[in-house]
Parts: sequence; C-alpha cells; structure tokens
Amino acid sequence: MHAFVLGGSKNIGYHAALRLLEQGSTVTFLLRRTSVFDNDERMQRYIRQGKATLVAGDGLKLEDVKRGWEASLDAGHGTVDFVLFSIGGIPDFHLTKGFVLNPPDLCTRSLLNLFRTIPPALRTPATQPRFVVLTSRGITHHSHSTLPVALRAFYGMVLGSPHMDKLGAERVLAHCMGRPWSTDSDGETKENVLPPGWQKLDGLLAEGELKRVVIVRPALLTDGECRADDPKRTGKPAYKAVAGEEVGGYTVSRRDTAHFIVEGALKNWDEWEGKGVCLVYH
Repeated sequence: MHAFVLGGSKNIGYHAALRLLEQGSTVTFLLRRTSVFDNDERMQRYIRQGKATLVAGDGLKLEDVKRGWEASLDAGHGTVDFVLFSIGGIPDFHLTKGFVLNPPDLCTRSLLNLFRTIPPALRTPATQPRFVVLTSRGITHHSHSTLPVALRAFYGMVLGSPHMDKLGAERVLAHCMGRPWSTDSDGETKENVLPPGWQKLDGLLAEGELKRVVIVRPALLTDGECRADDPKRTGKPAYKAVAGEEVGGYTVSRRDTAHFIVEGALKNWDEWEGKGVCLVYH
C-alpha cells in the first residue's frame, strides 16, 4: 500500500505514518521542511530504504500540493491507495485578540488544495484513494453540546480560532461528500476561513464526488502513550471509537488516535467509510 501524508512531520500524522511504514507500506510526505527527520533514526531507516519519500512543499500552496500528488503517484507506481490529512496549527496568544491561529484558514485552505489537485486518474469512484481527514470533536454546535461543561469554556477561550478553521474543513467535507449542512446544528463559517463562492474553485471535487473518506474527530489531544499497544491491557478497548457523537469524556492521546487510523479505520474500512468518528477515552 502507498500512502500520501500531509501533516506528517509530528503528532498524529507522524505516528500513523510510522505505523504504516513498520507494516510494510510506502509513504510520501509533503513537508514544509524536509530536514525535520534529519535526526530521526527510525524515519531515516525508511528513507534510506526508499520506502519514505520526502517532498518539500506547503499545504497552503496549490502548486506544492499538486507536486505532492505527482510525487506520490510516482512513488506508488501509478497509484495512491491512502491519503492522510492531519494538517493543523497551534494558536498564538495576543493581548488584544486572545488566542489566534495564523493563518486563520490553515487547515481549510490546505484541504481545499488537496481536493482541487487530485490527479484525473484518481478521481473516478473505482480509482479514488481512501481518505482519512482529521478535524476535532466539539466544533459544530451539536458536537459542542456533547462536551463536558468544563471543556466547553476551555474550547471557546483557547481553541476557538483553530476550531473555526476545523469547522471550515468540515464544511468542505460535507460539500464534497454530498452531505447536508445546517447553520443551526452545524454552524456558520467565517469569510476569512471560507470565502464566498469557494464551491466554484477550479478543480474542486463536485458535490458528492468524494466517496471514500473517514473523518476522525478526536477529543482533547494529549501526548500520552498508546494505551492500545499496552501488552498488559485486558478487558475493554483502550478508547471509544463512536460513529457520530459521544456524550461526555475528555481526552485521547495522539498515539491512540494514530492507532485507530491504521488499526481501526484502514483495517475495517467498510465499517467506517463515510462516517465521522469520535475518539475519546472511557
């Protein structure tokens, strides 16, 4: 299997890509800095073996994403089996504005660029790769209402800006998947995230054209270990994976989220295709 990974320099994208490589897959990374793995011996081993391909590029730049697709097709000998999109940003604190993501449309614009530049050979239902797109739990109005009360205030104060960006990504996904969108239950995006007329951008997938996708919506992310990999673990699963919304629950680790992507979504694709999956610890 060959994978194209955007947002794989660290965190969920990195851990998922490393799992894929360890299981024998090949991976093409689109990276703003290809030097990010210079001191990473685990990744260097796969680079030397030709199993990991690094492409310099920025998800915010349409031509860079197009080159990433081309390099991935080349590395995959004419096909791309799986695409992981985990681009996201950390907000900066400003005295007058609070926590602000710069640019405000980092995730949304990068996702639009990904869908605008899918090569023609990969656009038919028969040839379309499997897509996993990371957003977040609690970003739509309905999802926010399922959060514990303590998290609602935190999300609003600290994560408001990046979550508005993730909301834009969810709006793009709904359009490309052919899903209805309600400003009452889902929310309304801002023009600095999704400008008017975005649906008519050149090359963007038509409404309902995206067929093979899973949206992963993790709870508040931590840097903890992968509980699912604990050999001493018995009994109930390490985390909940729920199609739709889960009431309550606070956190999940980035490593367990990567575990679900590779061991859950990809290996049980028919169970999860077309769904939004909430991940949270019990």
